[in-house]
Amino acid sequence: MNSRAGKTTFLCLFVLALSLLFARALHAQGEPFYKGKTIRIVTGFGAGDVDDQWPRLIGPIMTKYIPGNPSVIVQNMAGAGSMVAANYVYGVAKPDGLTLGWISPGLYIDQLLGKKEVQFDWTKFSWIGSPVQSNSQMYMRADAPYRTIEEIRKAAEPPRCGSSGQANMGYYLPRLLEETLDLKFKIVTGYQGGNEVDLGVQRGEIHCRGMSIEAFFAREPFHTWRKTGFVRNLVQTGRKRDPQLPEVPTLYELMDKHNTAEGSRRLASVVLTVGVLGRPMVAAPTVPADRIRVLRGAFASALKDAELIAEAKRRNFGLQPVGGEELEVSANEVMAQPLEVIQRLGKLLGR
Repeated sequence: MNSRAGKTTFLCLFVLALSLLFARALHAQGEPFYKGKTIRIVTGFGAGDVDDQWPRLIGPIMTKYIPGNPSVIVQNMAGAGSMVAANYVYGVAKPDGLTLGWISPGLYIDQLLGKKEVQFDWTKFSWIGSPVQSNSQMYMRADAPYRTIEEIRKAAEPPRCGSSGQANMGYYLPRLLEETLDLKFKIVTGYQGGNEVDLGVQRGEIHCRGMSIEAFFAREPFHTWRKTGFVRNLVQTGRKRDPQLPEVPTLYELMDKHNTAEGSRRLASVVLTVGVLGRPMVAAPTVPADRIRVLRGAFASALKDAELIAEAKRRNFGLQPVGGEELEVSANEVMAQPLEVIQRLGKLLGR
């Protein structure tokens, strides 16, 4: 082979090699990030809780709408009303869009009050979405001597309500009733999760619990309790009565009846933002923006999926989806409180 032919052959091989490298680079660039990967949803609640059931329902359907069709697992990380899970997702897990959190919507109150356990900035979470906006209610053992709000007002001994921490409606609702309606409660904290609070009620350790209306109509033991009359519902937090609780007065009705002062009403609005935020899915603050767009879109699509809608109906789960952008706005608004409101909030919650 002469030198010219050799040079030509070498040049052809070089060009071919470059072409192969370029083709591989293009393929790599076009490969969906989530292909072959696993998304982990960390829920800050115990097994069987509604906030355990929701991510297990949404997760597998959501991944159908993510390019690359990743697999999904749900990990329980219960503790401190989901504070443990929130701190983990925010500051420990790698911010790559593969670890998502399912956390209590009321954790912002802990940050407003400067609680030392808070290791996150509520406004900087990447908000993915919520399947519902969630109003709450208080149930009371039917055999307890507190059949109405008025009987609680007149009681010599306050009813005992249970809570898994200080960042959920189990704690907020009785405190809010104290502030707005001049009632008294004894709140027993330290339960691992909602299921344990309900067991405490069943064992007679406590009388009552504040929790979402959705959860109260979604699972046991409440199906049985409603049938047997084991508990009664005393108050609900929506501006209008929920169709499932048509005989139960709203907090707003009771505030009107008892001429609650405007300052207490404003404070109630801050606390009840918990219901506006619903049951949020979040990611770390520094997840790339394009992956957040993918996750938000997949979440929204999952909540329109016929399979999910049918299963949610079967489980008696309400559906009132809230997009990540809307959650982000609400999260920023609720954190922008004047010092006076924050001080009143701290006094309300005893912190």
